[in-house]
Amino acid sequence: MFETLFPNIIHFLFSLSALAFWSLPVLWLVRQVKAINVWLYLWQLKEYHIGRFIDHFRTTKGKKLVCNKAIAIKFLFFLIFISQAIYFVFAYPLDKIVSRPDIVEDFLPFLQVGSFIGLFGMYSFEAYRGIRNFIKRLYIPVFTKKIIFLFFIGITVQIFLPLSLFLTPVFASIFPDSFKSFTAGILMFFALGIFVDLATPIIVSAIVLIFQPFAMLGKRHIIAKAKQKRANLKNLKVVGITGSYGKTSTKEFLFTILQEKFRVLKTPEHRNSEIGISQTILNDLKEDHQIFICEMGAYNKGGVKLLAEIAQPQIAILTGANEQHLALFGSMENLLSAEGGGELVETLPENGTVIINGYSEKLKTQIPRLRQTYSGQVKLKKFIVAGEDMRAANVRVEKENIYFEVDGVQFQVSVCGGHNVQNLSVAIAAARELGMGLKEIAEACEKITQDMGAMKLRKGINGLNIINATYSANPDGVIAALEYLKLWEGKKVIVMPCLIELGMASEQVHKKIGQKIGEVCDLAIIVTKDKFQAIKEGMAQGKAEVVYSENPQAIFEKVRPFTVSDNVLLLEGRIPQQIINQFVEKP
Repeated sequence: MFETLFPNIIHFLFSLSALAFWSLPVLWLVRQVKAINVWLYLWQLKEYHIGRFIDHFRTTKGKKLVCNKAIAIKFLFFLIFISQAIYFVFAYPLDKIVSRPDIVEDFLPFLQVGSFIGLFGMYSFEAYRGIRNFIKRLYIPVFTKKIIFLFFIGITVQIFLPLSLFLTPVFASIFPDSFKSFTAGILMFFALGIFVDLATPIIVSAIVLIFQPFAMLGKRHIIAKAKQKRANLKNLKVVGITGSYGKTSTKEFLFTILQEKFRVLKTPEHRNSEIGISQTILNDLKEDHQIFICEMGAYNKGGVKLLAEIAQPQIAILTGANEQHLALFGSMENLLSAEGGGELVETLPENGTVIINGYSEKLKTQIPRLRQTYSGQVKLKKFIVAGEDMRAANVRVEKENIYFEVDGVQFQVSVCGGHNVQNLSVAIAAARELGMGLKEIAEACEKITQDMGAMKLRKGINGLNIINATYSANPDGVIAALEYLKLWEGKKVIVMPCLIELGMASEQVHKKIGQKIGEVCDLAIIVTKDKFQAIKEGMAQGKAEVVYSENPQAIFEKVRPFTVSDNVLLLEGRIPQQIINQFVEKP
C-alpha cells in the first residue's frame, strides 16, 4: 500500500536501512571500544577500590553514567527489536488480536526500516564522540599491562555474546530455514547487541572483579619482594608520611631539605599505594640511599598499616586529618586509625619518632590517646607536636612567600599560602630529628619552590592572576586557599567542583565552604551539581554570586568581565583541563 503512494521515498528509506544494516556492526564496535575504555578509566582512577568506585555513583556525574537519555533511547530500541523478533519467531496470527492484520503486515517493514535508521543515527553519533574523545585523550586509561589485558578480555566477551546467537544449536532449532525466522534471527542479533551495550558497565566491572584475585596474587609477590629488600637495608632511615591532606607537599618540602645533606629517595607522584611503594623500593631504592621518604595513602582501615609494614619507617609524620575519604572508611574512628596515624605509629620500632601537625584540630584530639598508648614503659616512642614542642613564630604571609622563625632562626620560603607553615613545621622537625641544624634547614628551605606546594600562582589572560590548586581538594585545603585569597585587593572568583567521598559530613562541609566563599569571593562557579545547594545555602549571608555550570564556554563568559590584572581566579580541585586552558596565558 505505502509503496504505491511514495515509491521514491520508500526506495530511499530502504536503501538507507540497508546502509544502516551493514554499517551498524562497525559503529557498534567503535562505540564499545569507547565504552570499555571509559569504564576501565573509571576503575583505574579509583585504583580498583570497590568502595571508591561505588561512591562515584553517589555523585551527579556518576548517576548520569548509568541513568541518561541515551540509555533510555537504547532500551526503547531494544524493546522494539526484541518484540519484532518474538513476533516473527512465534508467527502469532494477527487476525486474532487486530481487525485489520493487512495494515499491520504492511507497517512492519517500515518499523524495521525506521528502527535500523534510528539505531544507525544513534551509533553514528556515539562512534563520532568516541573517536573525538580518543583524539582529545578524554576518559582514556593509562595503558598498563593490566588495562590492556582487561580491555581485550572485555572486547572479546562483548563481540562473542551477540555472535553466539548464531553459533549455538539452539539457534538452528529456534530459527528453521525460512524468511521470517531468518528475519527474527537478525532482529535478535541486533537486540542482543543493544543489550550488551547497555550491560557494558556490568560486564566490564565483572571482568575487573573476576581477575582482581589474580592481580592480588601478583601484588602479594611484589610486596613480599619489597619487604625483603627493605629488611636487608639495615642502615636505611625511612620517614612515613600519612594524613587526609598535606602529604605530598610535606614530602616535597622534606625531600628538598634533606637532599642538601643526604642521599634521599622519595615516592614518585601518585605512587602512595602498596604496589606503588613496593615498586619504588624494588626499582629505585639503592644501597647508597641514606633516607627514604614514603608517602602513604589509604582508603580503608588497615591500609596504612600494610604500607608501614612494607616501608618499615622509624619516623612517622602525621600531616592532618579531616572528613576527606570518610565515605570510604565508614566512620571517623576508622579514618583516624589510618589517616589519623594510629596504624603508622603502631608499626614504628620502640625507639621511633612521631611528628604530629598540632595545628590540625582532629589530630589534636588524637594526641593524648597516642601518647598514652605508645609512649609508656612497653612501647617507648618520642612525640614531637608541631605548634607545641616546635612552634613557628612571627609568621608573615605574602602573595608569593611566607616568613617565620623557629627558635630564633629566620625562614623565608617561596610558597603560596600561610597553611604551608603547618607542612613546613613537620618537615623541619623531621629534618632536625635526622641530624640537620636549624640554620642549614633554613638555607635548604630557600630552594623550595611554588610548584612543590598545593597552590601555584600563574598569569592568565589580560593579566588575570590565577591560583592553580587543581592537584586535589579537601575541606581544609579549600578553606586555606580561600583564606589566601584575602591577600589580593581586586575582585575574587573561585571555580571548583563539589568535594567527594565525604560521607555523612558532606552537607555540613559544603555549607562551611560556602560560608567562606561568601565571606571572601565576588563570584563562585561550581562545576558539579552534587552539593551545589549546600554551598549556596552557606553563601546566603555573603556578598558573592554563585552559579552552577559544567559548560566551559559558559564558565568563560561568566568570568570574562573579571579578567583584568588586579583580579584573581582560584581554580580549586579537579576541574576539566579545558576550563583551565581558557584562562591560562598562552606562551
